[in-house]
Amino acid sequence: MQDGQDGQDGQDGRRCDMSDVESKVALTRITDLCAGALSELFSVAGLASGQIVVVGASTSEIAGKRIGTGGSRDVATAVIDGLWPVAEQHGVRLAFQCCEHLNRALVMERSTLERFFLEEVTAVPVPGAGGAVAAAAYRRFTEPVLALAVAAHAGMDIGDTLIGMHLRRVAVPVRLAVREIGQAHVNAARTRPLLVGGERAVYDLRNEGCL
Repeated sequence: MQDGQDGQDGQDGRRCDMSDVESKVALTRITDLCAGALSELFSVAGLASGQIVVVGASTSEIAGKRIGTGGSRDVATAVIDGLWPVAEQHGVRLAFQCCEHLNRALVMERSTLERFFLEEVTAVPVPGAGGAVAAAAYRRFTEPVLALAVAAHAGMDIGDTLIGMHLRRVAVPVRLAVREIGQAHVNAARTRPLLVGGERAVYDLRNEGCL
């Protein structure tokens, strides 16, 4: 943690005591922070039912370790437990990015893959090849599949896993109130359509003027 000691809350009181990351209190805090972060992203991004949110998360970073060096099934479950009910409440589709060992393929429900005509790839993510969160998500979906890539409408990155390759153009950063979960940085983004045209282009019918 760059600006504080392990186990100490910051001024906003949002940090999780990671001295015993597997403890019930710490895991519950992770769940609560994940739920709060995703709820805020929905509000800011104005997501509609059926749209896709891509999630990248490193349980190693949450626990204060270097990404890819200390995955935890319990922490992964805590992350999923926070995100899942919020996504269901808003009717939004989740896609979880795997680690580089699976070329950052995405775990999602088969209905999402088929709805957006995505390319399916074959693998079963496990903590050592795919990542703990992707592995937990694969086991939570009703009919899980892996997609090679996706152009998501918004995204959340817990632990600097780099999800930009799976966001639609144009990505717009969203500064959430939840800046850290455990000891992992939290970044988020919404997307908007490209603004095409030049100096005469109009983007709102109220400003169409006269030709």
